[in-house]
Amino acid sequence: MRIAIMATGGVGGYFGARLAAAGQDVNFIARGAHLEAIKSDGLRIESDKGDLTLTDVSASDNPADIGPVDLVMFAVKLWDTETAAEMCKPMIGPDTLVLPFQNGVSSMDRLSTVLNPAQVGGGVAHIAAAIGAPGVIKHTGTMARLTFGERDGTVSPRMEAVAAAFEGAGFDFKLSDKIERAIWEKFIFLSSLSGLTALCRQPVGPIRENPDSRVLFEAAIHETAAVGRAEGVDIPEHMEEKTIGFLDNLPPVMKASMLHDLEGGRRLELPWLSGEVVRLGRKHSIPTPVHAAVLGALTFYADGAA
Repeated sequence: MRIAIMATGGVGGYFGARLAAAGQDVNFIARGAHLEAIKSDGLRIESDKGDLTLTDVSASDNPADIGPVDLVMFAVKLWDTETAAEMCKPMIGPDTLVLPFQNGVSSMDRLSTVLNPAQVGGGVAHIAAAIGAPGVIKHTGTMARLTFGERDGTVSPRMEAVAAAFEGAGFDFKLSDKIERAIWEKFIFLSSLSGLTALCRQPVGPIRENPDSRVLFEAAIHETAAVGRAEGVDIPEHMEEKTIGFLDNLPPVMKASMLHDLEGGRRLELPWLSGEVVRLGRKHSIPTPVHAAVLGALTFYADGAA
């Protein structure tokens, strides 16, 4: 399968590298020092699941250099969604599938305003990974899983082809017939993890071990689940307890990418994470005090800090 990675951050870099090492035709979009390092020294993965160095990597900052592909794995920061979707157009032929592996819950809708909605599927990535240095993707822990599927729940031949391409790549994956629910299940987890690790400036371990911060953590989970159900998403009643149990088993050093961005003075995905929970809470008259506190405290850093 001919695959384009848009773009080569923690998610795209990790899964793209694993797919390339497994023999897929993978083409990476990157820019700046990261691109130059990949071109000169290759793409390196540092991971508890096994380190990997790719040499002779197909990488460019211009999608037109790559041309049409079978699959675009779309994994840019949320504020770049529409701009990056426009950039993707030279890589999209009549049968190209675009799978967003972003945070938040609006990717399919936002991509469908720029691209042909029939070519957009849904995806979820579970991984803690980031650019550790130019040309290097640092993967924390061993969690590395992709879930994907058609928005209407059908198990289509094109999704089965993606599943076949992912076989043997060294990461977990699932072809889902309930992708919207899977996206929201991650959002319940991620909006809370991102909000609390960034608000507290701490990894997950100290937050869940402190009684006062743990109360906030669990309340944030319940808030997101409540607005999801109000949106009509089929979220099981046990989902909050499952999410809390999942958080309790994460490596204590794990940080959400939003905390990494905050520490690096970079722009935050805040408006599409806690900000989205607050917006939907107001829409449905559901109180979201923890996410509102996250939004209010971090709004000064949302555009990045000098």
